[in-house]
Amino acid sequence: MDLGKILLVEDDDVFARVISRALEQRNYEVSHGQTSEEALQLLEENSFTYAILDLNLGGETSLDLIPTLKQQLPGIRILILTGYASIATAVEAIKLGADNYLAKPADADEILSAMLESDAIKTAEPNDSSKLEPMSVRRLEWEHIQRVLMENDGNISATARQLKMHRRTLQRKLQKRPVAK
Repeated sequence: MDLGKILLVEDDDVFARVISRALEQRNYEVSHGQTSEEALQLLEENSFTYAILDLNLGGETSLDLIPTLKQQLPGIRILILTGYASIATAVEAIKLGADNYLAKPADADEILSAMLESDAIKTAEPNDSSKLEPMSVRRLEWEHIQRVLMENDGNISATARQLKMHRRTLQRKLQKRPVAK
């Protein structure tokens, strides 16, 4: 019994193979592309129920695929998966039409849960302050850097100038994994 077709856009071959195999064992049909171009080609050849998009595809962003996917397949559920999660990219992904956003590392069950969760972001209790904890200063810095980087379309030099930071310092900070909240 096939539960649906999944478009997986992921540039990490090992991760893509592991996740594809796990999803196929759960009765999903998976088509894998490593780049936006490959994803668009797969989209021409197939109709998908779900899409799992790695945010960073070797220097390009998969956010540009969201409007195309939504236009061609209005009912598709889109999950953004990233190793560099930030509030800025999450907000941008949701604005563009993604249904959910998940930080790596994530296993197949977490990915399926996030992908199938209906209105995951919308059902969060915005007024429930008991569940909210203040972010650490390091996490706030990471979020701010990500927001300014996004405003500068990924341009490191422009972002460093705007943040009044040396370019190499900014590059070092970007190479580190995002800090926990």
